[in-house]
Amino acid sequence: MSPQRRSHQSLIRGLTERLDAEAPAHLAAVQRMDVKLGERTRPCPDLMVIDAEAAADMNRTCYEAREVRLVIEIVSPESVERDRKLKPLRYAEAGIPHFWRVEESDGRPVVYVYERDPATGAYTPTGIHHGHLAVQVPFPIEVDLDQLVK
Repeated sequence: MSPQRRSHQSLIRGLTERLDAEAPAHLAAVQRMDVKLGERTRPCPDLMVIDAEAAADMNRTCYEAREVRLVIEIVSPESVERDRKLKPLRYAEAGIPHFWRVEESDGRPVVYVYERDPATGAYTPTGIHHGHLAVQVPFPIEVDLDQLVK
Protein backbone atom coordinates (compact mmCIF):
# COMPACT_ATOMS: atom_id res chain seq x y z
CA MET A 1 0.00 0.00 0.00
CA SER A 2 1.36 3.42 -0.94
CA PRO A 3 2.15 5.96 1.81
CA GLN A 4 -0.60 8.24 0.50
CA ARG A 5 -3.15 5.40 0.58
CA ARG A 6 -2.03 4.51 4.11
CA SER A 7 -2.47 8.15 5.17
CA HIS A 8 -5.92 8.20 3.54
CA GLN A 9 -6.95 5.05 5.46
CA SER A 10 -5.53 6.44 8.70
CA LEU A 11 -7.59 9.64 8.31
CA ILE A 12 -10.77 7.71 7.61
CA ARG A 13 -10.23 5.39 10.57
CA GLY A 14 -9.26 8.22 12.93
CA LEU A 15 -12.15 10.48 11.95
CA THR A 16 -14.62 7.60 12.20
CA GLU A 17 -13.45 6.76 15.72
CA ARG A 18 -13.56 10.41 16.89
CA LEU A 19 -16.96 11.13 15.34
CA ASP A 20 -18.45 7.91 16.70
CA ALA A 21 -17.07 8.62 20.19
CA GLU A 22 -18.39 12.20 20.27
CA ALA A 23 -21.69 11.80 18.41
CA PRO A 24 -24.92 11.84 20.40
CA ALA A 25 -26.58 8.45 20.82
CA HIS A 26 -29.02 9.04 17.95
CA LEU A 27 -26.15 9.37 15.42
CA ALA A 28 -23.41 7.01 14.20
CA ALA A 29 -20.33 7.33 12.00
CA VAL A 30 -20.05 4.84 9.12
CA GLN A 31 -17.46 4.27 6.41
CA ARG A 32 -17.80 3.56 2.73
CA MET A 33 -21.47 2.94 2.23
CA ASP A 34 -23.47 4.26 -0.70
CA VAL A 35 -25.92 7.09 -0.18
CA LYS A 36 -28.89 7.22 -2.51
CA LEU A 37 -29.23 10.75 -3.87
CA GLY A 38 -31.59 9.97 -6.71
CA GLU A 39 -32.95 7.18 -8.87
CA ARG A 40 -29.60 6.63 -10.61
CA THR A 41 -27.14 8.35 -8.26
CA ARG A 42 -25.46 6.44 -5.42
CA PRO A 43 -22.02 7.82 -4.54
CA CYS A 44 -19.92 6.16 -1.87
CA PRO A 45 -18.53 8.80 0.51
CA ASP A 46 -15.43 8.03 2.54
CA LEU A 47 -17.33 8.68 5.75
CA MET A 48 -20.80 9.74 6.91
CA VAL A 49 -22.63 10.53 10.11
CA ILE A 50 -26.10 9.05 9.89
CA ASP A 51 -29.11 8.26 12.04
CA ALA A 52 -28.13 5.46 14.43
CA GLU A 53 -31.33 3.60 13.62
CA ALA A 54 -30.28 3.33 9.96
CA ALA A 55 -26.76 2.25 10.95
CA ALA A 56 -28.17 -0.58 13.08
CA ASP A 57 -29.71 -2.28 10.02
CA MET A 58 -26.86 -4.55 8.86
CA ASN A 59 -28.75 -5.64 5.71
CA ARG A 60 -28.61 -2.19 4.11
CA THR A 61 -26.78 -1.62 0.83
CA CYS A 62 -27.21 2.15 0.98
CA TYR A 63 -28.57 4.96 3.08
CA GLU A 64 -31.19 7.48 2.03
CA ALA A 65 -30.07 11.13 1.89
CA ARG A 66 -32.64 12.01 4.57
CA GLU A 67 -30.79 9.69 7.01
CA VAL A 68 -27.44 11.44 6.50
CA ARG A 69 -26.37 14.40 8.67
CA LEU A 70 -22.75 14.81 7.52
CA VAL A 71 -20.75 13.57 4.53
CA ILE A 72 -16.95 13.60 4.54
CA GLU A 73 -14.83 13.17 1.43
CA ILE A 74 -11.07 12.72 1.72
CA VAL A 75 -9.53 14.06 -1.47
CA SER A 76 -6.92 12.05 -3.32
CA PRO A 77 -5.18 13.02 -6.59
CA GLU A 78 -7.62 10.93 -8.64
CA SER A 79 -10.73 12.30 -6.88
CA VAL A 80 -10.04 16.06 -6.82
CA GLU A 81 -12.63 17.02 -9.45
CA ARG A 82 -15.34 14.75 -8.01
CA ASP A 83 -14.73 15.66 -4.36
CA ARG A 84 -14.39 19.43 -4.87
CA LYS A 85 -17.11 20.05 -7.46
CA LEU A 86 -19.45 17.20 -8.34
CA LYS A 87 -20.18 15.45 -5.06
CA PRO A 88 -20.79 18.55 -2.91
CA LEU A 89 -23.28 19.87 -5.45
CA ARG A 90 -25.18 16.58 -5.45
CA TYR A 91 -25.09 16.19 -1.65
CA ALA A 92 -26.46 19.73 -1.22
CA GLU A 93 -29.20 19.14 -3.82
CA ALA A 94 -30.21 15.99 -1.90
CA GLY A 95 -30.59 18.03 1.30
CA ILE A 96 -27.64 16.67 3.32
CA PRO A 97 -27.05 19.45 5.86
CA HIS A 98 -23.27 19.21 6.39
CA PHE A 99 -20.27 18.45 4.19
CA TRP A 100 -16.57 18.26 5.07
CA ARG A 101 -13.79 17.99 2.52
CA VAL A 102 -10.42 16.81 3.80
CA GLU A 103 -7.30 17.64 1.82
CA GLU A 104 -3.60 17.43 2.51
CA SER A 105 -1.26 20.42 2.82
CA ASP A 106 2.42 19.78 3.52
CA GLY A 107 1.58 16.27 4.71
CA ARG A 108 -1.04 17.49 7.20
CA PRO A 109 -4.83 17.26 6.95
CA VAL A 110 -6.89 20.39 6.32
CA VAL A 111 -10.67 20.21 6.78
CA TYR A 112 -12.97 22.48 4.78
CA VAL A 113 -16.34 22.67 6.54
CA TYR A 114 -19.61 23.52 4.78
CA GLU A 115 -23.19 23.93 5.92
CA ARG A 116 -26.21 23.83 3.63
CA ASP A 117 -28.03 27.16 3.38
CA PRO A 118 -31.76 26.35 3.47
CA ALA A 119 -32.58 29.49 1.44
CA THR A 120 -30.36 28.62 -1.52
CA GLY A 121 -29.99 24.85 -1.10
CA ALA A 122 -26.22 25.26 -1.63
CA TYR A 123 -23.32 24.68 0.73
CA THR A 124 -21.77 27.72 2.37
CA PRO A 125 -18.21 27.49 3.72
CA THR A 126 -18.11 27.89 7.50
CA GLY A 127 -14.44 27.23 8.21
CA ILE A 128 -11.04 25.91 7.18
CA HIS A 129 -9.31 23.93 9.92
CA HIS A 130 -5.55 23.30 10.09
CA GLY A 131 -4.17 21.20 12.94
CA HIS A 132 -7.28 21.43 15.08
CA LEU A 133 -10.95 21.06 14.16
CA ALA A 134 -13.61 22.46 16.49
CA VAL A 135 -17.24 22.74 15.36
CA GLN A 136 -20.64 22.92 17.03
CA VAL A 137 -22.69 21.37 14.22
CA PRO A 138 -23.90 18.77 13.41
CA PHE A 139 -22.82 18.23 17.04
CA PRO A 140 -20.00 19.65 19.19
CA ILE A 141 -16.69 17.98 18.40
CA GLU A 142 -12.98 18.76 18.64
CA VAL A 143 -10.32 16.79 16.78
CA ASP A 144 -6.53 17.11 16.80
CA LEU A 145 -6.12 16.63 13.06
CA ASP A 146 -2.35 16.14 13.18
CA GLN A 147 -2.79 13.14 15.52
CA LEU A 148 -4.97 11.38 12.94
CA VAL A 149 -2.03 10.80 10.58
CA LYS A 150 0.60 9.77 13.13
